[in-house]
Amino acid sequence: MAEHDLKEYRDKRRNSTTSEPSGETSTSAEGVGAVTPVFVIHRHDATNLHFDFRLEIDGVLVSWAVPKGPSLDPSTKRLAHRTEDHPYDYADFEGRIEEGYGAGTVIVWDTGTFENATEIDGDEVSASQGLDNGHLVVVLHGQKLAGAFALTQTKMNGDEANWLLVKVDDSGADRRRRPTSTQNESVLSGRRNQDIAADEH
Repeated sequence: MAEHDLKEYRDKRRNSTTSEPSGETSTSAEGVGAVTPVFVIHRHDATNLHFDFRLEIDGVLVSWAVPKGPSLDPSTKRLAHRTEDHPYDYADFEGRIEEGYGAGTVIVWDTGTFENATEIDGDEVSASQGLDNGHLVVVLHGQKLAGAFALTQTKMNGDEANWLLVKVDDSGADRRRRPTSTQNESVLSGRRNQDIAADEH
């Protein structure tokens, strides 16, 4: 099982210049093996606008940066670059990150719970095992996204951090709806990235 260490998260941030959680509270209140793990998708308007796709696995938020955001079209593959694990208390973070790593504005674009539906050779396995094996299937119960999504490690261009995020063709699929383009507000506060920039500049 993969080791989840928040040292990389802490090393990339200076607590004196960021409003982000410090990472000292590293795991969820339920701890490892929570019955209803959470997912969160942050809309992060940094040097380049992207969406951070995060799954609670083993008490931390395992994270991928998705440049174009998740698609509801099963025929569309999205690059998802694995980034450092984030602390559980990052799940409801919104704010402006000042100069430095990740500088820009962050909102909670979508959040909810998820079910693990990962299988290896027809047998159900834990999300942690799926992560180790480079393939995860999760069923999201969010406000903007619903249904199953698959994450598969591709090692594209020789980089083990490169994965693909694809919508599974189920009742949550929609080849016409483009939520990442048409629904830009936070599901927690109703604010948009530009609102945060104005509020906290």
